[in-house]
Amino acid sequence: MGRLAWVFGLTALFMVVEAVGGWLSGSLALLADAGHMLTDVGALGLTLVTAWIARRPASLTKTYGYVRWEILAALVNGAVLFGIAALIVAEAADRIREPAPIQGGLFLAVALAGLVVNGVSLALLHGQHHDHLNTRGAYLHVLGDLLGSVGAVAAAGIVLATGWTLADPIISVVLSLLILVGGWRLVRESVDVLLEAVPGHIALDDVEARMRRVPGVTAVHDLHVWTVTSGMVAMSGHALVPDLARHPAVLDGLRAAVAELGIGHVTIQLETCEGCLEPDPESPQAPAGHEGHRH
Repeated sequence: MGRLAWVFGLTALFMVVEAVGGWLSGSLALLADAGHMLTDVGALGLTLVTAWIARRPASLTKTYGYVRWEILAALVNGAVLFGIAALIVAEAADRIREPAPIQGGLFLAVALAGLVVNGVSLALLHGQHHDHLNTRGAYLHVLGDLLGSVGAVAAAGIVLATGWTLADPIISVVLSLLILVGGWRLVRESVDVLLEAVPGHIALDDVEARMRRVPGVTAVHDLHVWTVTSGMVAMSGHALVPDLARHPAVLDGLRAAVAELGIGHVTIQLETCEGCLEPDPESPQAPAGHEGHRH
């Protein structure tokens, strides 16, 4: 959280500098990027708050604690990125229809400063954004800021060299498309977690096959694998093990088998009779034609 707090402070400070620079120079790219950074300040603040909330311990009513706040924040961050991209395109369309004069020198100076600040922020978060969706959302926001600064520098160079002011809104549109791609990925992954979908790096058939290969297991059903929050994959399932004496060894074997796939939170019910297999209509592994009670 320490690095994230530094990024929050740098982003908030330079947002003001960029807004003033954009207003004085007449650059849409700087004003759009300042607006982008304003939403990023809010998103980074949300990330910090939810990271703090997620550390709160579990309770009798919140048995998983508050770890899923991270996923909710990631979803909000992704949706905000969509809104940012739309606003930039709308602003660019107006500027293309009615070009405005731009002070290229000031434009370039502020853009270069923004490039440096965003580069430092991205470096602070680099290496920490792979494990948590919420941190990845913050990383994508800062990456969007960096791309905005690159585009602003390019547009400023073109304006200074050729006087062609349309480069400013055109580059803004290109950058908004890059922001849109990052936002879509974040929203898609967040929704998958909230819908308790099987994680993308795990195949349900592979989980079942590994469980069936454990000596003593003759069938597997009611198998579910989902992500609780970033880095926490859970699984529940039923395994048919007719030999009651083998249950302790089989249970250890099943836990070891799924642990190889990165599944750490495991709930397995062992059953001893074929008639115990009661089909679960929501499970793709549910066998047909079996009824009865669970052992």
